[in-house]
Amino acid sequence: MSRAMDGPIDWRVTQDLVPYAGALAEMEARAAAVRAGEADELVWLLEHPPLFTAGTSADPAELINPMGFPVFDAGRGGRYTYHGPGQRVVYLVLDLEKRGRDIRCFVHSLEGWMIAALAELGVPARREPGRIGIWTGEGAAEAKIGAIGVRVRRWVTMHGFAINVAPDLSHFGGIIPCGIAEYGVTSLEMLGLDPAMTPLDRALEQSFPAFLNSLSDISQAA
Repeated sequence: MSRAMDGPIDWRVTQDLVPYAGALAEMEARAAAVRAGEADELVWLLEHPPLFTAGTSADPAELINPMGFPVFDAGRGGRYTYHGPGQRVVYLVLDLEKRGRDIRCFVHSLEGWMIAALAELGVPARREPGRIGIWTGEGAAEAKIGAIGVRVRRWVTMHGFAINVAPDLSHFGGIIPCGIAEYGVTSLEMLGLDPAMTPLDRALEQSFPAFLNSLSDISQAA
């Protein structure tokens, strides 16, 4: 499904699993077209088959056991992460030229969008100083529920974030996710919530305008 949202931004939801290499190629081509003024911006919701990706700061020692899954150099920031069925991946091809040339604030706004969407589902998620990603739970139950990694080329964004809905969490054992070994990972399913994608997708859509408004604030302040 693909439709226009907030004017020239396409909101696309792909139901079938999308091979990573194909998604990366399509995202890069779309980013180039956006920069050239030949295509609209894009928000793309999808799932991948099981795989690991290595960001630009990935440490080979943190790939503990590939489990037979392919490993891709993603070109985004960050370290190793896992993608697979049951995980909602959100890729964003947005033009920061017109939305504020501030990558740090863009990432902060992305985190805020994830937190707001999870709050719509009743999940109290948060940032944690010094840690990458979005976290929930306290004490022994504290765990990571969302990962984030972006790339910006000529002020057009690529990649984005992932939220664990109902993936096979054992697959995260093949890596040290984002280089953080002290804490585990969790999912909406593990928290007793609906394991379907639809509620999260709806929450992401409902909280998307506030995310865009936060980018507008960045642009106006620049």
